[in-house]
Amino acid sequence: MAKTFKGRTLLPGELKGEALVSKQAFNTSASYLENMFAGRTDSAPCTDSANKELYGKDMAGKILCTTQTVGSTMGAGCIMGMNDLKVGFTAMLFSAHIDSIAAGGLFMDDIWNGRRIFTIDLLGDEFLEAVKTGDPISIHEDGTVEVG
Repeated sequence: MAKTFKGRTLLPGELKGEALVSKQAFNTSASYLENMFAGRTDSAPCTDSANKELYGKDMAGKILCTTQTVGSTMGAGCIMGMNDLKVGFTAMLFSAHIDSIAAGGLFMDDIWNGRRIFTIDLLGDEFLEAVKTGDPISIHEDGTVEVG
C-alpha cells in the first residue's frame, strides 16, 4: 500500500520514477567525480565513498530522496552539469528545507537552461524513514509524493 506525504513544491511537475535514498546529506560534488572529471556520460555512479548507501550505485535518472545537499558551492554547477550530460536526477525530494547549494543549481538550470528537475522540500523525517532505494515514487504538482 502506498504511503502519501505532502511537502512544499519548489519546481512543480508530474513524474513517476525510482527512488534513490541517502539518509545522510548528499555531497553533490563528491558524488559525480567520474562524470565531472573523467567525462563519463553513459551512467552516473556515486563516487562519494563516505556515502555508504549510494557509493557505486548509478544515480542517472533517479529521484533523489535526502535531507539536503552539502559540499562546496561547486555543487550547484555540478547539478547543472549532470543535467547537461543527461545523467542528472529527474527529481530531488528533501525531508527538510532545501539548502542553498541545491536551490542554486536547480533554479539556475530551470531558469537559464529550461531543464526542470522536479523539487519538493519539507516532506518530513517520516518520509525518509518510509522510502527505500528502488521504491516506485509518484510526484504531483501540488507537492504530494506517493511511495510504493
